[in-house]
Parts: sequence; C-alpha cells; structure tokens
Amino acid sequence: MEERSTQPNFWDDPQEAQRVMRRLSRLRAAVGVWHETLQRLNDAIELAGLGDESLAEELTQEADELEALIERLNFRAKLSGKYDAEDALLAIHAGAGGTDAQDWAEMLLRMYLRWAERRGFKVAVVSQMPGDEAGIKSATLSIQGDYAYGYLKSERGVHRLVRLSPFDSNHRRHTSFCLVEVWPDVQEDVDIAIDEKDLQIDTFRSSGAGGQNVQKNETAVRITHLPTGIVVSCQNERSQAQNKERALQVLKMRLLDLERRKQEQEVAELKGEHVSAEWGNQIRSYVLHPYQMVKDLRTGYETSQTQAVLDGDLDPFMEAYLAATVGAGRSG
Repeated sequence: MEERSTQPNFWDDPQEAQRVMRRLSRLRAAVGVWHETLQRLNDAIELAGLGDESLAEELTQEADELEALIERLNFRAKLSGKYDAEDALLAIHAGAGGTDAQDWAEMLLRMYLRWAERRGFKVAVVSQMPGDEAGIKSATLSIQGDYAYGYLKSERGVHRLVRLSPFDSNHRRHTSFCLVEVWPDVQEDVDIAIDEKDLQIDTFRSSGAGGQNVQKNETAVRITHLPTGIVVSCQNERSQAQNKERALQVLKMRLLDLERRKQEQEVAELKGEHVSAEWGNQIRSYVLHPYQMVKDLRTGYETSQTQAVLDGDLDPFMEAYLAATVGAGRSG
C-alpha cells in the first residue's frame, strides 16, 4: 500500500486515494504499537540483565505498564474478524412498549453517543425519526474509529428495559424493548451488485437539524430494496445527491451483512447446530426497578452500576462478549 501511494497517478482518483491513505494510516498505527511494545520488552530485559539493584523500582513500574499494555493488545488481537477494524453503522429501532419504548430508544442513542465520545470516535447521525410523544422511533449512527465495528458488533440484538414509567400517571412498572443493528461501514468498494430496478427511492424533508436547506427542501432520501424489503434513509448530508449516495452505501453494507449471516446459517445447518433467529434475540436486560442491574444474557456478565452503563461504560460487556465468542471459535 505504501508503494501504491507513491505512484504518480495515485491521486487521480482523490476519493479512492483518501480511502487507501486512511487504511494505510490504521495499519501503520497497528503495526507500530506491536513494534514499540517489543522494543520496550527487549529494553526491560536488557536492563534486568544488568543486575543493578538501583533499577529495581524503575523495572517494577515498567513491568506493570507492559503487563497492562500487553493485556490490551491481547484483547485487540481478538478483533480479528474480516471487518473488525472498520468503522460501524449502528441502528436503533423502538419496539414493543409505545412511548416508553421510544424513550428507551433515545436513552440507547445517548448511551452509544457517550460510548463513542469516551473513545474519541467521530459520530454522525445518518437518520433519525422522532417519536410520537417523546423519544425516537429509530436512528442510525455512523461511528468512525479504529475497530469500531469490532467492538460494536457485540451490541446487536434486543435490549430490554424494566423501570417505573415516567409516562404512566399511575407510575407503574413497564418493560420496553429496542432492537440494535450493527454493520461494518467499509470505506472501500464492496462487491455487491444492486439493480436500479430493485430500488424504490423516495425523498422527504429532514426531521432533524441541518439548517434551512435541509428543512425547506426534500433533501432526505429513503431507499427500499424491493427483493429483501430492507429500508435505509439518510438525511444528514447537505444535498439530495449526497444523501442518496450515502444511503446506497449503507444499503450495500446491509446486503453484505445479510449475505454473511446466510452463509453462517448454512454452515451451522451443515454442522447440525441449532440456528437461532439472531436479530430476534434478547441480549441484555437493564433493570432500574425494583433493583438496579444490567445483565448480558449471552455471557452472564452483570453490574449494578446502571447509570454508568447508560452513560456509555460498555467496554466490560463488549470484552466479555468477545472473550466468549473467540473462545467458542466465532469471529462475529
């Protein structure tokens, strides 16, 4: 890739060149961390070999730092799926529960925005549909950062909330459900052919922020893929053409993921394994009443720090999921 980037015609296609440079930058950073860690290890071993007792405290501190660093690298090595290093698209859909579910969807939206903020990731709201009375019916986020998809793939499935409803005049306990979907946002072209005849394209006015241009003109785009029934929309770009291009890119990612899941299902059936309806699975319960508990039903990991989780402290859940799936030989 470095050799390619030095060719005279490399910048003839600026968009493709930028994609290559982004990928090259990520690879350099990933390789660099391993080389630097190896160098630190070798230096520490060399110092320890000197037998100088005055260096004991310094070596102990370095050993502790290296141990923590290698722990992180060990975890990162589990993110070895084909698209784990890519950016991610994350969609939230309010399910059963009426206004409570739409409020729960907005709480999840805030949770993932906070998680991305903690990691220094770049986030854009691709589309958002407001709720009837409160909250949102759905939202799609574009999350850009190293291994965004590798981490977020643990979040796909049904999230269940149990709490005293703020929308119930009798203040009774309600259970709400939301579906979270996650796809890799591959920046380079993917080998997915889409026939224009299979698309129904509608335009509408954006319901979110975006300035006068977005509010007055039908710049938002909704695309329905007729053979699969997949619907995607985009409203955060400034022009209809840009929104259409982005919506088509999202559609490609969803079709790519659909094909991947079909292949996984076929392999599982050949092995005689039980195949569950992945997108219908309840993966995590968030209980705010009568006690405080967030529990992942796949790994058994749980915590009573519910507010911290809702404020974006999701890494322990993600790490438990990755540890379990890698141990079971599944790459996600």
